[in-house]
Amino acid sequence: MTATETPTQLWQDALGDIGRALTAAARAPARPEATRPYDPLALFRTMSDFAIGLGSNPAQLLEVQVQAAREWGEFWAQTFTPRAPSTERPRDRRFASPEWEESPYFRTIRDAYLLASKQIRGLADVAEKGDTPNAAMINFLVDQYLNAIAPTNFAMTNPDVVKRTIETGGANLAQGFAHFIEDVAEGKGIVRRRTADVFEKGKTLAATPGSVVFQNHLFQLIQYDPATPDVAAEPLLYVPPLVNKFYMIDLQPKSSLVKWLVDQGRTVFVISWINPDERHRDCGVEQYVLDGIVEAIGAARRASGADKVDLFSFCLGGTLAAVALAWLQAKGRAEEVNTATLIGSMVDFADMRDWAAFVHEAHLDALEGHLERQGFIDSTELQQLFAAVRSNDLIWSSVINHYLLDRDAPPSDLLYWFEDGARIPRAFLKSYNRGLLFSNALKEKSGFAIDGVEIDLAAVTTPVMLIALKDDHVSAWSAVYDGGKLFGGPVTFVLGGSGHNAGVINPPAANKHGYWTSDAALEDASEWLAGATKNEGSWWPFWTEWLAEHGSGKRVAGRVPADPIEPAPGSYVAITH
Repeated sequence: MTATETPTQLWQDALGDIGRALTAAARAPARPEATRPYDPLALFRTMSDFAIGLGSNPAQLLEVQVQAAREWGEFWAQTFTPRAPSTERPRDRRFASPEWEESPYFRTIRDAYLLASKQIRGLADVAEKGDTPNAAMINFLVDQYLNAIAPTNFAMTNPDVVKRTIETGGANLAQGFAHFIEDVAEGKGIVRRRTADVFEKGKTLAATPGSVVFQNHLFQLIQYDPATPDVAAEPLLYVPPLVNKFYMIDLQPKSSLVKWLVDQGRTVFVISWINPDERHRDCGVEQYVLDGIVEAIGAARRASGADKVDLFSFCLGGTLAAVALAWLQAKGRAEEVNTATLIGSMVDFADMRDWAAFVHEAHLDALEGHLERQGFIDSTELQQLFAAVRSNDLIWSSVINHYLLDRDAPPSDLLYWFEDGARIPRAFLKSYNRGLLFSNALKEKSGFAIDGVEIDLAAVTTPVMLIALKDDHVSAWSAVYDGGKLFGGPVTFVLGGSGHNAGVINPPAANKHGYWTSDAALEDASEWLAGATKNEGSWWPFWTEWLAEHGSGKRVAGRVPADPIEPAPGSYVAITH
């Protein structure tokens, strides 16, 4: 609401937008009945198991009920006892507004919700114990329910929305309804994030100068222009995950890992995966390892004239890089890779936390049936999955901003990248889910093979650095730590601060997050952390020092891309279908 806008004008705008949204929704073509990438019956069975689990533990259930009655008694006694507002910063960002503490009305609503949430989670623990897929699914469903009913998500119980509604005379809610109709009409099942359009690939993002120097049916290989007269002899090759585009490591120049590495005197190559379609439906893990990573290693070596490369990778890309290392080792070609760095990557899937809810026989069957129909999983479906796991940040914050407050979200290069998703082929998901995740094949050595070669990480002698992120919601840092025990060669473990994505994009100039280091090789991750040294700032310089220690120490003239196909970031990154 600007200084010149009145509530009446806002209402007129809102009603016009509602009319246009309803018209667009009415004209939207009917969508054919589609399969689902999950099994809804499995969800109902989980809820049934929840009820049965409660009934089968009457003593514990009674104990929880007695404890709950005691806590509610204490809650109401404290509620009617006058007290000064707390000056502590709230841990839950949903309740950051000062009214949640200063107003008795909102404070009571908040505290009642938090107490009820704690008690419901306690009930879930009674119903299902242990690290089973069923327990993970129960916890996931409980979290979805509790996140959805949070008082922040409703107009009358969110102080920011109440204030905004008074300011606009209710026009914010009418405009929010128009946004809701627009999102329903789009049929994507997501809340579209509305923000200023300030980013453009190749100009404001993914703008580090370079060229595509190789391409095939799966990827383009980008080589970046040198920024120093001489460079390290060993070039770097980045393996990104398939879920999103490569440029998370090349966002705005001030936070670009690619630019920082180039400025440090490194030759950097990056794999840019194609956004697959029906033609790629039969491309599985084997094709992405051999026609992807192994082919890229050879192309980077030829383009740079180097004997070996330093691999670095992120998330799923790190899992694939580990498989490639084992395949090269078995083929007698391990010397093609000097070192390998896996960031936020899992190779031991025994502890997948929230993600274990989806590695379920019924869900895998449903997903495979869904993939058979269309040949791939769509980026929107993947976005729905990631949003569900982080629903407060990726769903309900947008509901509040766009449907209740009628405010645009602030521009975010990281969220722009997140929303610029990619498809994943049918064969890849089937071979990855069944072959690696479900059987935890890299740990259990259950016969997972690439081109007839059984993958054995214990045979890998290449020096490996594992970088985990302390608040990672995708790859739990302790699970990344456990994966280091599977490699046969030297492993260095580093724990960075922050989460799965933000913890990677941590330029030294920002001096944020910190990181932990220790040479101890302990069985338990928590013991390692207890004895580790906390270092301030970014882990980037520590990593490049490790690369230098494992390199030849030689410098060569800065490598300018030869025979470029097209300028970076290339055309594959632009494919959206």
